[in-house]
Amino acid sequence: MALRARALYDFRSENPGEISLREHEVLSLCSEQDIEGWLEGVNSRGDRGLFPASYVQVIRAPAAEPPPPARYANVPIGGFEPLPPPAAFKPAAQQPPPEPFPPPPAGYPFPPYGGSYQPSQGSDDDWDDDWDDSSTVADEPGALGSSYPDYETAGGGAPGRYRLSTRSEPSLGPRGAGHPPGHPHPPGGGGAAKSSATVSRNLNRFSTFVKSGGEAFVLGEASGFVKDGDKLCVVLGPRGPEWQENPYPFQCSIEDPTKQTKFKGMKSYIAYKLVPSHTGQQVHRRYKHFDWLYGRLAEKFPVISVPHLPEKQATGRFEEDFISKRRKGLAWWMDHMCSHPVLAQCDAFQHFLTCPSTDEKAWKQGKRKAEKDEMVGANFFLTISVPTGPGASLDLQEVESQVDGFKAFTKKMDESALQLNHTANEFARKQVTGFKKEYQKVGHSFKCLSQAFELDQQAFSAGLNQAIAFTAEAYDAIGDLFADQPRQDLDPVMDLLALYQGHLANFPDIIHVQKGALTKVKESKRHVEEGKMELQKAEGIQERCNIISFATLAEINHFHKIRVRDFKSQMQHFLQQQILFFQKVTQKLEEALHKYDSV
Repeated sequence: MALRARALYDFRSENPGEISLREHEVLSLCSEQDIEGWLEGVNSRGDRGLFPASYVQVIRAPAAEPPPPARYANVPIGGFEPLPPPAAFKPAAQQPPPEPFPPPPAGYPFPPYGGSYQPSQGSDDDWDDDWDDSSTVADEPGALGSSYPDYETAGGGAPGRYRLSTRSEPSLGPRGAGHPPGHPHPPGGGGAAKSSATVSRNLNRFSTFVKSGGEAFVLGEASGFVKDGDKLCVVLGPRGPEWQENPYPFQCSIEDPTKQTKFKGMKSYIAYKLVPSHTGQQVHRRYKHFDWLYGRLAEKFPVISVPHLPEKQATGRFEEDFISKRRKGLAWWMDHMCSHPVLAQCDAFQHFLTCPSTDEKAWKQGKRKAEKDEMVGANFFLTISVPTGPGASLDLQEVESQVDGFKAFTKKMDESALQLNHTANEFARKQVTGFKKEYQKVGHSFKCLSQAFELDQQAFSAGLNQAIAFTAEAYDAIGDLFADQPRQDLDPVMDLLALYQGHLANFPDIIHVQKGALTKVKESKRHVEEGKMELQKAEGIQERCNIISFATLAEINHFHKIRVRDFKSQMQHFLQQQILFFQKVTQKLEEALHKYDSV
């Protein structure tokens, strides 16, 4: 029997390859397996294409004796809770979940952001040296949100640690003691008590909102110990919520990339010298160490834009131009890391900067500690401290408007950055090849003219011949200036654009987490209005959404702050280099001009 599904909400297609849906319409599915939150099928109008998996419900063929629902297939005999009669499984009307962000286009130069990050596996980046062992696999973050038992007593923690929990008392829903995390509960019957309703879970369990732990946190399922050093503070600044500034700011230089070998010269790699300003002690790191750090930070901070590393390259890793370009890219990356109030103080980053290159034991200990960090997933949101008191609460409608405005801004900026990068790359290519060739053709023509004039042996024409020959040399030199100029002005601009394209690729997932939290708040308010949920539970959901909103707005403000700083500095550098370039061209032409004064 062909697979079918029923549309739960209206969906309007916006991109090629998508199809529109009408609520309650029945579709034919090409496959039940979704691809990054999208299914392929044919709607009632015969259009074939993609649509969000969370907007439809697969229709199961009834059997003579209906088996338990597939999502309860692993529940032990007796179950976790009694199943209501079939009539009770009618889904309540609800707002459509946020649409999944479309996958990046083919050939996009940056890997997708999120928990699915995979470290490099290139021959230069394998973990096969003395700085690694076989027992450094990180704990699975997905289970951390519900892995802590609720203790009845308080004050038993170690000094400097305190326990936070988002679990509501009573709990948000009629959960059994061992209910598998991540499985939605069927809604109760129509005559349920006021507190029987729960905020539903997302149907798409692969969405960023779910994988980041944002959903578990908003629904009150996160609990764990938070050390004082793990707290991330958001404060109210002149532009709204901001990350609390690092009290001890520092910078870190990346210099002297050198080729080194191991295994008696059988394997080669490039090591970069790092000198943090707050320690003054140099350490050496390979690209794979940067790669490992990026993976840890991208997993730990779902609402922070961790800058992307320069692109990997399978061949030509030891060529001088590639090494120089990668060093410049790593320098930009390091500048953004040190400039971020949260990332700069992260334990994993500080371990990366300060652990001596020769101390194998200390490196492994710090690496294991970072990989077994418990404050990831839903527990990460417990570490965020936001302003409290009168006037500190956010207007969620205003937050949604600000986030929507930023989403439109990032889309436009991404398009403009791609256009500028393409234009700059094309112009640089013309300067290196076309302009150089054309100016040298002019110079060669002047030289031919000079050689022709030299056939005239008259003494009074010698000065003219020399002046024309000098003009030919001047145009030849100007061609070389054009070829060398992109390294001075256009290449730095393109390096900056590449870094910001990485940031722009991060923000759809960050926005998705915040949008998912807002959806849960709206759903809980509707339950309160219908008398199906206690006000206290809904306020708890709104409070936790408030924390995510504070963090999202703080990250948006930080992005704008460094964007203004970086593009101001880079545009000044670009124009200064352009002025110097044309001054050099003018100087060459003036020198040629003066040669005619004595003719």
